[in-house]
Amino acid sequence: MSGWAIVVVVAIVVWGVVQLAKARAGIVTDENGNESFISRDDGQSQAEIEEARREIEQLRDRVHVLERIATDNNTLDSRERARIAAEIEALRTPTPSSKEDLSE
Repeated sequence: MSGWAIVVVVAIVVWGVVQLAKARAGIVTDENGNESFISRDDGQSQAEIEEARREIEQLRDRVHVLERIATDNNTLDSRERARIAAEIEALRTPTPSSKEDLSE
């Protein structure tokens, strides 16, 4: 068998595997070549889908709260940083009485 014949055989096998996988996934092709998904009922009812959507929404709310806690400025660490920054700023700017002491 020549090299090109092997390439053709491998290409046909790969094409067949792809078509089989599409068929199992519920993807069909119409006469114009357009692919569409055909929903199959795999035991999931509409109520189960709605329950999953509600659970996802609750999880999103929880993540939102956790993000707010993680980035909140009222944490002990952020208050300590703000206090240190205020002390440093107070040391940088001399008070009016210390300016008078320096001029004398």
